Amino acid sequence: MQAVFEAIVRNIVPIGVLIVFGGTIVGIFRTKAPSFGKYTTSALLLTLILFVAAMALVQGKVEWTPMANILFAVAGFAGGLITARGAE
Repeated sequence: MQAVFEAIVRNIVPIGVLIVFGGTIVGIFRTKAPSFGKYTTSALLLTLILFVAAMALVQGKVEWTPMANILFAVAGFAGGLITARGAE
């Protein structure tokens, strides 16, 4: 039973992560304005950072503690983008 669970995590979960973030990238490009502004570029960059971090976490290359730090950094950066956008 343990071997089956490990096989599922090793094979299926990364595919799910790829599908979710692939859909996110497609959504960013379908809903963006005709040019790349600072918000579109930042959203794309944050999405790619989360994708790489999530793949590393799922494959066991990174532990939870550094992943939590990445999530807090991304949340803080995104909060700054939202606040800056509202001030304009």
